[in-house]
Amino acid sequence: MLDTLSIYLGLTPLAVYLMLIGMMNMSRRPFVVSGVRDLAVVLLAISGLVVVGPMELFFPVNASWHWGIYVWVYLLILYALIVCLILLGQRPRLNIYSVTLSELRPILSDLAMELDETARWAGDALCLPKLGVQFYLESNSKLANVSLISYGLRQSTEGWRILQNALTRALNQSKNMEHKRSLGIFFFLGGLLLFGFLHGMIWYNSATFLQAIPNFLRV
Repeated sequence: MLDTLSIYLGLTPLAVYLMLIGMMNMSRRPFVVSGVRDLAVVLLAISGLVVVGPMELFFPVNASWHWGIYVWVYLLILYALIVCLILLGQRPRLNIYSVTLSELRPILSDLAMELDETARWAGDALCLPKLGVQFYLESNSKLANVSLISYGLRQSTEGWRILQNALTRALNQSKNMEHKRSLGIFFFLGGLLLFGFLHGMIWYNSATFLQAIPNFLRV
């Protein structure tokens, strides 16, 4: 059975992530983030579950006798390296929070012609040959989110950076954006309630929580 410390470590980063996602989806202005950064935040959100799950399950007890608490430092570094490896293998992608497809598409069309006069649409796919960028649009109407997902082998990292910066400026300057009601409020409230519950649990079981720390760290 999980103790208070394990529950707190496992769920606190997730609660913060839910509040962050909720705030971005409730924003009055769209928020543009790269797919790599978005995934990095997700992997950070589940880091607590990794610590109380695989790391605790496969903890190298023999190494802890020699290295002590520093074994946890090495385990966290290992997780960070795995995260970096996963992120390096990701294809280019942009996620735009708090915007609908109908709002984004005309802005994106105008922006594409400014960045590359040879830009062309094919359904929900857009190709900008001079920038070395090709992507298709995927929307989530319930959350008012749109993703620009790359396709094809020839993708320019610099082109995607230029597109992200230009799209961020264009969305910030747009006058036609309306505040949208989405499920973001439920993510925020859910994260807030979970965060409050976890800290209330610690306050109620403070003695047990403090006693569990040395045992968890193997010190």
